[in-house]
Amino acid sequence: MNTLYSFRRCPYAMRARMALRYSGVEVDIVEVSLKAKPAEMLALSAKGTVPVLSAGDLVIEESLDIMRWALAQNDPMDWLLKRDPAAAAQINGLIEQNDQVFKVHLNRYKYAERYPEQPMEAYRAEGEVILHRLDELLEGRDFLLADHPSLADVALMPFIRQFAHVDREWFAQTPYRRLQTWLQRFLESDLFTAVMRK
Repeated sequence: MNTLYSFRRCPYAMRARMALRYSGVEVDIVEVSLKAKPAEMLALSAKGTVPVLSAGDLVIEESLDIMRWALAQNDPMDWLLKRDPAAAAQINGLIEQNDQVFKVHLNRYKYAERYPEQPMEAYRAEGEVILHRLDELLEGRDFLLADHPSLADVALMPFIRQFAHVDREWFAQTPYRRLQTWLQRFLESDLFTAVMRK
């Protein structure tokens, strides 16, 4: 049996759970207490952070690798955009921008008191540059790279959700209408609500 060590509110774990559920891979989900991590998880992965997937002899320690592994098993709606190589070529760049750049701005915005070098609004403005780019990508379509979700949409969504939820009133009055609709569509989707059940 496959086992996923997860933490419900962790955006990395969220995206891993969404890909596993979408692909129909059977998996036991172990909810990890970050204060008391299970010994069996630490035995599999010394880094001690979620998510960690144990699948037979295979141990996968990064959320993106878990997503790609799940899609290699089954990708019914073409999240990998194999039918559109030009769009598929943009997936990695969007995820890298999210994981390497946007995540830094998100952390500083969300926990601004830990980064007193600048006011919270400065960190928010840095993140907004990427929100603006994503909103432009949604012009004329419902998802970032195609007319259906791709790996990029699902990999980014938990982080956009976190950014939006730091100050929901502020996010609601931003001009990023397409991005707001995109996020809401995911938040109300059967896939997301299923992986967020307690």
